[in-house]
Formats: sequence, C-alpha cells, structure tokens
Amino acid sequence: MRELLRTNDIVLLSAVEALLDGAGIVHFVLDQHMSVMEGSIGLLPRRLLVGEDEMPRARTLLREAGLGAKLRAE
Repeated sequence: MRELLRTNDIVLLSAVEALLDGAGIVHFVLDQHMSVMEGSIGLLPRRLLVGEDEMPRARTLLREAGLGAKLRAE
C-alpha cells in the first residue's frame, strides 16, 4: 500500500473515496479516528492508501477529476 493523499479536509477525503469506490479501487483511510485523541479539532491529517498496483490508475482518476494538486508526490 502507498499513500495517495493526505488531508485534513474531510469533504475532500469523502469525495476521493467516492471516486475510488466508483472505479472499484480498494483503498484504506488511516488516522481517521485520531480526532478522539486530538480532541476533535481536525489537526491531524488523514492518509488515504491504495495498493501499489492500483496507484497509477488512482492518480490518473484524481487528475482527471481536477484533484491532481492534492496528490502526494511520487
């Protein structure tokens, strides 16, 4: 698994998850429940991971959706 995206923006995260779900790309969100530890202020970013073999397809999908600037560097 590799990190595709890191963000504090839960709306962006939800949109990216919907795109990946629609394309059938399996993904995992890490640090989603860290808000309990941080006091629900949204300070810690969530990390979205996809499989190594799906990474090129996922990156292309996000670029085509206009979200290329949000991607982690390769």
